Amino acid sequence: MRIYLVGYMGCGKSTIGRKLSDLLGISFVDLDKYIEERYFKSVPAIFAGEGEKGFREKERISLHEVSQFENVVVGTGGGAPCFFDNMEVMNRNGITIYIAPDTEVLATRLIKSKTERPLIEGKSHEELILFINDALLKRAPFYEKAKIIIRGENNLDPQLVIDRIKLLG
Repeated sequence: MRIYLVGYMGCGKSTIGRKLSDLLGISFVDLDKYIEERYFKSVPAIFAGEGEKGFREKERISLHEVSQFENVVVGTGGGAPCFFDNMEVMNRNGITIYIAPDTEVLATRLIKSKTERPLIEGKSHEELILFINDALLKRAPFYEKAKIIIRGENNLDPQLVIDRIKLLG
């Protein structure tokens, strides 16, 4: 079993992914952490040194690698589904779940987050909401290809996710 969690940064992919993997008794892989360990650099350092193009190539390679793992929940980076054939690779190899909380929830979480996120650094709450809405307009066509879409859940219950997966049969 492979489960891929997709959605915008701050939607809860890592948090729900860890809880889901615990509940299912399988491994959790945070794709960004996997990239950092594989290339011995932080994601911001890869962006700074190689630009987005270099990072996205490393992300694509890493996604293909973790797509060979068995019994895993993968929390992808927010942009991962939007490049190359990444979304198709995930749909072919497992169950994709798009976690889509409200924009206001995303903005609040991102402002409170201690994670370094170069794309949103220094933005006010209002600027962040505009930025998120703009990004979601571009990314939604990719995210919407997920087999399961969960909208508006602010504190997503892992059991809800498991129930939705069971409905797929």
